Amino acid sequence: MSVPCVAVERERGETVRERLADADALDGDHEIAVDGDTIYIPVTDSEAVPADLAATVVERDAAERYRPRTPAAILGYEPSLERLGDIVIVDEDDEERAREIADAVMASDVPCETVLNRASPIEGELRVRQWDVLAGNGTETVHREYGHEFLLDVAEVYFSPRLATERHRVIEQVAPEETVVDMFAGVGPYAVPMAARGADAVACDLNERAVEYLRRNAERNGVADRVTAIADDVRDIADEYADTADRLVMNLPHSADEFLDAAVRLAGDDCVVHYYDIQHEDDPFGPGTRAIRAAAGDAYDASVETERVVRSYAPHEYNVCLDVRLTRA
Repeated sequence: MSVPCVAVERERGETVRERLADADALDGDHEIAVDGDTIYIPVTDSEAVPADLAATVVERDAAERYRPRTPAAILGYEPSLERLGDIVIVDEDDEERAREIADAVMASDVPCETVLNRASPIEGELRVRQWDVLAGNGTETVHREYGHEFLLDVAEVYFSPRLATERHRVIEQVAPEETVVDMFAGVGPYAVPMAARGADAVACDLNERAVEYLRRNAERNGVADRVTAIADDVRDIADEYADTADRLVMNLPHSADEFLDAAVRLAGDDCVVHYYDIQHEDDPFGPGTRAIRAAAGDAYDASVETERVVRSYAPHEYNVCLDVRLTRA
């Protein structure tokens, strides 16, 4: 059967597939095919393909895809699941229902080694949570995102796969030779891909285990020579790296404002700050903008380049990002 396909170089296949999936354009009913150096990725509608890939759309015969046995087909209802590497995460208060879902996941065709249930909210300074292991026996996994691999242990570090698209948006802005400071780096989902684009990344986190994984992930992705991983409070190293940053990542939404003085110390003459915040829908961007301008004072002109709602966080509250350019006055 002839269907529209995006035809790109084979080495770009996974990156393009993820972009098509993010655009809800990926055709799950037909098989991806490789012919020589070209990969053909079926799409639901050529109009749904991102504009920069529109010229790559061709018509091609594609085999129908085998439909795997899903947890929903086994259970008779659609469970709420989240994938992180080979871990499947459920979020159920009812222990019996959680174990029913775990059994269905393990019996399905979903590639999975472990099923976890959230046993606590995100807690403490290191932003980690407790887990109930419903199937399997480990909490360590490898998460793949836009062509990079991240080894992590969900019981020891904070990581959200739901932010992949937002991370990619920021990472694509990075130019070679930039100096980037990721102030709350975790296992490196910003710093490692930024280094892969040619930046020098200083990546700081208070969680020593996260920094251990960050170093391993820099090596795993071939960028260890461009990532400086530091286990410390970023405020304590701001003077050492003062006036050096071309770009700052401040992904600590509940309390990033407490670190703005350090951010201003780190900023070079022309620095873009990616500032993440949680605010009420009535004024999602105002508090962050005012806080950044207050911290910049007379030293910098602060120009807001992007106001972006990343996702809904809670009723009437948004997780937002401000891209702000600081230009030394």
